[in-house]
This record gives sequence, C-alpha cells and structure tokens, in this order.
Amino acid sequence: MARVGRACIDRYEAHLVLPGDGGQDAVHPYFERPQKGVSYKAVAAPGVFPQAYINRLEAEQACTNAGKRLCSLAEWYRACQGSRGFIYPYGNTETKGKCNSGKGHLLSKFFGTNSRNWKYEDHFNSPMLDQQPGFLARTGEYASCVSSYGVFDLVGNVHEWISDKVDPSLSTKIPLQEDIQKKVGPRTGNAIFMGGFFSTTSEHGKGCRFVTIGHEAKYHDYSTGFRCCRDAKP
Repeated sequence: MARVGRACIDRYEAHLVLPGDGGQDAVHPYFERPQKGVSYKAVAAPGVFPQAYINRLEAEQACTNAGKRLCSLAEWYRACQGSRGFIYPYGNTETKGKCNSGKGHLLSKFFGTNSRNWKYEDHFNSPMLDQQPGFLARTGEYASCVSSYGVFDLVGNVHEWISDKVDPSLSTKIPLQEDIQKKVGPRTGNAIFMGGFFSTTSEHGKGCRFVTIGHEAKYHDYSTGFRCCRDAKP
C-alpha cells in the first residue's frame, strides 16, 4: 500500500480470492460475477487482471474481509492527483496511451450500435467482454499510469467504487463538469465510481476528475472494479 496523508491505499486495483485451508487462496475469475454467500477477500498485486462485474456492496465486503475498507472520494482523489495536484496521475496534460483508456466500446462492437437493444444481464454483464485481448489490462501493465504516490491505474482500466454517496457536498470534494453538477440533486443517495475504464475518455470529467453518479450500490457491469484503503498508523 502507499501512504497518502492519513490513509494507506492499495497501489493496484483489487482482485478477489477465496481463502482456503492451509493458506491456499483460490483466485476468483475476474470476468465472473462474485457468487452469493461466498466470503471473498480483496487482494492487490501487480500483473493480474483486476476484478470486474462487481457492485459496491460486494467490493466493500471484500475490503472488510481483507482488514481494509473502500477509499473515500477525498482519499482516492488525492492519491490520483499526487503531491502536485495534477489532473492526470502523470501531469496536467493528457498523453494518449499512458493510461488504459479511450479504447472502442465493446458493447457496440458485439451487440450493435442501438443501445436500446442492450440488456443488463446478457450484454452489460457478458463475461466475454473483459476477456477480449487488448482491452482490460493487467494491474501495473501501463507503467506510466502512476501517480507520484506510486499508485497505478487510477485512470482507466476499470471504474473504481468509493465509499461516498452522491449528495450536495460532492462539488466541494472534486471539480465537476457542468452537466454532472446539474444531475447531483436528482442522483442524491446513489453510489459513486471514479476514474473511468478502458473505453472512456472525458465524458464525465478529465482524468482524476472522472466521476459516475448514476447508479445504485447494487449496480455492476463489465467496467466496475475497486481498490481498498485503510487508516494509516500514526
């Protein structure tokens, strides 16, 4: 983990393991939904595919099972901005290819361009999507997508659930695009994920300021992932 202010944050996006007898952990397939009633633990490591298809409640429990918690918006944002307050983890000017973002949308590629025909379970949660070569990357694979604190993949790869909920104070925590600001009131109470994923650009904010506020805590799809934090020791 990396020390960021009063918190420690995982350097890599999380994957899920199921602790076994004798210390042998079974890794859950990153492209499959977590099974109900299974007590997964969140693990952060380089060179593995991060867990997708996970909702905020499941991510929160996996962090708890690892002795950690979901990061707050302030913790996540500070880790992404780095010590110099950059817009992107590496600086204020976007450099294409430094982070895993801006790639084509797989839903359109496989299920047609008419979004009205896309179905939540069959399409948004199709295990096939995150197994496509060249889209989801292994943790730390984009070595230049790292903040000054040494935290990787905060922009792109998978969206990351945080602990905050949408409320009127959101604009005091992170700069919001005007169209997002107008939606805060009607979205009050929704869960939040940050950073964008491999197919986003700046639709909901640039770099570290990318925020999605339109979903409840039980939402999940091929883009949703997470990482964990914990309080730093004095």
